[in-house]
Amino acid sequence: MIHDTLTPDIIQKFDVPGPRYTSYPTAPQWHTGFGEKEYLSVLNKGSQSLSLYVHVPFCVSMCYYCGCTVIIRKDKTQVGDLFLDYLAKEVSLVAAALGARMPVRQFHIGGGTPNFLTAVQLERLVGIMTAAFDFESGMEQAIEIDPRTVTPDIPKALARLGFNRVSMGIQDFDHDVQVAINRIQPYEMVENLFAALREAGIASINADLIYGLPRQHETQFAKTIAQIIQLKPDRIALYSYAHVPWLKSHQNLIKQEELPTPPQKMALFLASSKALSAGGYQAIAMDHFALETDDMAKAYLSGTLHRNFMGYTVKPADDYIGFGPSAIGHMQGNYAQNVKELKAYYASLDSGVLPVERGMAMSEDDRIRQWVIQSLMCRFYVRKSEFLDLFGVSCDTYFHDLAEHLAYCEREGLLLISNTDWTVTDLGRFFVRNICMGFDAYFKPAQSENRFSRTV
Repeated sequence: MIHDTLTPDIIQKFDVPGPRYTSYPTAPQWHTGFGEKEYLSVLNKGSQSLSLYVHVPFCVSMCYYCGCTVIIRKDKTQVGDLFLDYLAKEVSLVAAALGARMPVRQFHIGGGTPNFLTAVQLERLVGIMTAAFDFESGMEQAIEIDPRTVTPDIPKALARLGFNRVSMGIQDFDHDVQVAINRIQPYEMVENLFAALREAGIASINADLIYGLPRQHETQFAKTIAQIIQLKPDRIALYSYAHVPWLKSHQNLIKQEELPTPPQKMALFLASSKALSAGGYQAIAMDHFALETDDMAKAYLSGTLHRNFMGYTVKPADDYIGFGPSAIGHMQGNYAQNVKELKAYYASLDSGVLPVERGMAMSEDDRIRQWVIQSLMCRFYVRKSEFLDLFGVSCDTYFHDLAEHLAYCEREGLLLISNTDWTVTDLGRFFVRNICMGFDAYFKPAQSENRFSRTV
């Protein structure tokens, strides 16, 4: 059994800092030499289809584990109104650069806490987007919400505005863990919200959990998993806690001695994965689970799952545009990220300038490596015939300099190598980031400490 294979020695061997590969090249490679001028040039070329993301950065309190770009604010209405004024300016500038109304396949509002905005403000936000873009029939329209701050009018408002997928952060139902991470939300609160969303007609509910948090242990977390299965969300994200206090200073409020050790953390994931599978969930790629009847489960099994900054998706678009502080765009092989500070975001838009802070134009080599890394992350295999059809060269020839890395992965039981495929093994699925690092032309292990989270 895989539980027996994952010995403490194996875990220690592969527990190293490394990228999560939500993008390739990864964010540390982006630079200020790619700014508004370069982004406008890309936008001017238009797109066949878009995914849109809006980052609402505000929260009313700080969760100690958080790795997102957030701004703590209490005066919700005034802050939200001002933010939407500037969001409208950014959308107007982007729409003008595109030159025509573009079709949208996927729309996602994240944060922060998107339901920091009132129902009236969310209606205004959706109106800003639909005034500039064509939302396709049957598209995915999703929003992240915080159960602690959802007002009673929000579920029906979301359904009325066309949202068909709601994702909520739960992390852990255990009170001691919630105290340690400064996020108190009892099970009953979440249970009532599930009921309200379903009554409102929301088609799909996602639940986000985190393993590796302070004070977590197997017996306690098993109760959380059992409670989640009882609620029966359509999809579950089971994220590994990324402890990066050098990047997020508030994580220093978490006591290091209260964190699970790497073997304990892996045991949390293994036990949870086993319980979710027994509860009717299909394991999806690295850290997601979906009911076996869900579109994501079907996409994973058919090899059509994709990955972008919104996570795993079954409705990929040709290009991706992000709005709001810190938001990321990916247009025709070019990355662009907005400034993170709210003051700088507002000042740039006051000047009529898109608030792009950094970015990167991908080379052909970047595109090839991106495809391989995404295939490994989403499907757990690389089919050599597909590579040849797409790029006109065999992958063995193109990656001849990686023969040693591939042989090492095979020797360690992470990969199966044949004449037709590179296939990630059951053991390799737990360390797929380690496999991908070999295909990362920019990754240097000696420089990875205090830059990336650990792979376990």
